[in-house]
Amino acid sequence: MRVPIDYQKSSQTIPYPNIANTPDVWVKVRIKKNRVYIMSGQKVIYTMYTSAGRLQKNQKTGKVTSLTPTGTFYLEPEKGLHFYNPRFKDGAKFYSSFKDHGVYLFHTVPTDINGDYIIKEAQKLGKEPASAGCVRLSIPDAKWFYHNMPVGTKVVITLN
Repeated sequence: MRVPIDYQKSSQTIPYPNIANTPDVWVKVRIKKNRVYIMSGQKVIYTMYTSAGRLQKNQKTGKVTSLTPTGTFYLEPEKGLHFYNPRFKDGAKFYSSFKDHGVYLFHTVPTDINGDYIIKEAQKLGKEPASAGCVRLSIPDAKWFYHNMPVGTKVVITLN
């Protein structure tokens, strides 16, 4: 893994995998570990820094959950180069949907209304869950994901 973490660079210093020639590719997200794993069967072929949904604790039960849904999903056809959401006052680039057709996404660290990266949020990448539910990636990682991960790819998201 690249140290220090830099949202403008790939998470690893090795080349991205050629998934066209790789069997059984799927994506594993570990929210509390702040990592996305590109998998081939049970083998990790690339690791990315992430910041997924912020954690919240149920005051009655004490159970900790994330704003990112957990479970098994599949990449959906909704994807694009950029978006801005006035409700959250941020957007992102290179997005790919995994749940609810454009609601939950993989994308870059957040951007402001002008498309500039929000440095304070970008600095959380790989260190803490920070989003309203999406899975944030570095700029190059999100760009690679957008261009290479096909619709229908399995995505498994766990809290731990």
